[in-house]
Amino acid sequence: MEILYPMIISAVAVLATMIYASYLDIRDRRVPFIHWLPMLVTGVICTGFLLWQVTANFSLIFGYLSLVASFLYADYLDNRGRTDSLGLTFYYRKASIFYYLALVLILPILSWFVFAPSVNIQMVPWYAMFAGVFSYISYREYKGMFDENPRQKNRKKEPNISETINRWYFVLIVLIFTITTLLMLLNPDGWGSQAIIILLMAVFSGVFYIFARMHLFGGADAWALIFISFSLPVFPFTPLFGEPPLGFLSFSVLINALLLNLIAPIGIFIINVIRKNRAPLMYMFFGFPVNGERIQYEWGFVMEDFEENKGKVSRKFVGFWDSIKRMYSGEGRVYTKDLREHPEEFQKELALYRKAGTVWISYAVPFIIPITAGLITAIIFGDLLFAFMKIIAGGI
Repeated sequence: MEILYPMIISAVAVLATMIYASYLDIRDRRVPFIHWLPMLVTGVICTGFLLWQVTANFSLIFGYLSLVASFLYADYLDNRGRTDSLGLTFYYRKASIFYYLALVLILPILSWFVFAPSVNIQMVPWYAMFAGVFSYISYREYKGMFDENPRQKNRKKEPNISETINRWYFVLIVLIFTITTLLMLLNPDGWGSQAIIILLMAVFSGVFYIFARMHLFGGADAWALIFISFSLPVFPFTPLFGEPPLGFLSFSVLINALLLNLIAPIGIFIINVIRKNRAPLMYMFFGFPVNGERIQYEWGFVMEDFEENKGKVSRKFVGFWDSIKRMYSGEGRVYTKDLREHPEEFQKELALYRKAGTVWISYAVPFIIPITAGLITAIIFGDLLFAFMKIIAGGI
């Protein structure tokens, strides 16, 4: 069995961080960004060392570092300040933007041109686009053109070009990395087959970063999957059920997490049936009723809309597509944590919940827990779906 010792070290750091992050997410429903940094630093060093052992290709290594730096810089631009549970605050300093931007722009130059065995003229327009997008966004951030109050209820409903650019520019960055990595893969003097790892990192991480920006995925959950892909891109050793075809560990972690996460809806449905809770079938799997008087002390998203007319409270469940729309816009979706932390902003809703008696909320088991379980099972057993398919095919 082949053992990749740099990945063993990285796996220990990743596992320790994920277990602690799961604890924080259960306790506080948030994971301060600072807690990801030791895992990321360890993982980047180990992954960079592994790439050097396998290829001794500085161009490939700087390409990997460029990808990581671009994600971190995008997050820096998207978050003007952070306060973590240790009391440390990372203030958004406008003067620092261009120093970080310079580093982000230099790394692709080193990868695609300086250390590349031969200059590929096809890379020039893609670098120009990469530099142009990040420079433009950085300038607009410096000028405060993206500033908004996310808690403001009466925001304008008409299309906002500034908000659209701020939300979607990173799609272009991911697309550029995808295309340039393909060019380095196809170039005889490029990165060789190891470019596939960078390609998978870019696509996989890009999807979840964008999902998080669209409010379709939890921020901590997205960063967990992104940093696992950066820190532990391949299996540290051959798992018991064999290595899946892609050999990309993060994908197996996600598949395992999704499979393991199916246990919760089934359990919720059984509990609702036993307790004789009644709701449309879909909601029976994903939520349960709670006391309207104590909803502030529960965890989850409210699954019903309430109205009061002549003293009578009417209610209806939020439709699936309406729920997706609210997640994307960040409006109209009530989180019980907000009811607890900002009750002054939800006086009308709280009054309606008390009058209604019971309120259906979604279950709130943080997805980072099945991600952690998916990581452990992926390292030990491999991809559970792939293993099941092998069993069906008679391969095990």
